[in-house]
Amino acid sequence: MARILLVEDDPALSRGIIAVLKAAGHAAHCAKDGETALLLADAEPCSLVILDIGLPDISGFEVLKRLRARGSKTPILILSARDHVTDRVKGLDLGADDYLLKPFNARELGARVRALLRRDGGDPCPVLVIGNLTIDRSRATAEVCGRPLQLRRREWAVLDRLTAKVGDVVSKERLIAEVFNYDDAVARNTVEVYVARLRRKLEPDGPAIKTLKGLGYMLQAS
Repeated sequence: MARILLVEDDPALSRGIIAVLKAAGHAAHCAKDGETALLLADAEPCSLVILDIGLPDISGFEVLKRLRARGSKTPILILSARDHVTDRVKGLDLGADDYLLKPFNARELGARVRALLRRDGGDPCPVLVIGNLTIDRSRATAEVCGRPLQLRRREWAVLDRLTAKVGDVVSKERLIAEVFNYDDAVARNTVEVYVARLRRKLEPDGPAIKTLKGLGYMLQAS
């Protein structure tokens, strides 16, 4: 599951895209103009932005430019009816990760979304071994030294994100974006609570979860 921000002013098209995303298990939120999209991107961390170019206030190119200027590294998929190569080059040069022309097939949209989330999510291998920890993403199970870990849904989701980036820092904002729906009430210490639960379940033989103050969390390989 991932949080996805859709920026699209066509009501019928936005309903169709959101239906595709929700059918794939994602949480989707829609902004109908560029300024609203920028506000939502600041207020609600997300895993992917699907961005229309022809918006009623500022252009999608300007939204893209401002997001990248703010330091956002969130993958961005541009949707546009503009099929001129100049527009595609401009979008990619401004920092878009992919460009999909309208009209498009729902299956292709789904594939593009999966590819971008997979690219941003680390190793897609279904079975991963980290020291004494073995996780099987295809079955959503984990064990330490052969001992099954009894993980609740969100505990599993946090562990899955940390193991996908083992040895790298995963920010609190990224965990919120990939573990919680838009309508979930997420308190300031919610992520800390789930990390603390995971630490207890991984002890004493599993890998450690290190807190880097102001940065996030890191699952240590050894």
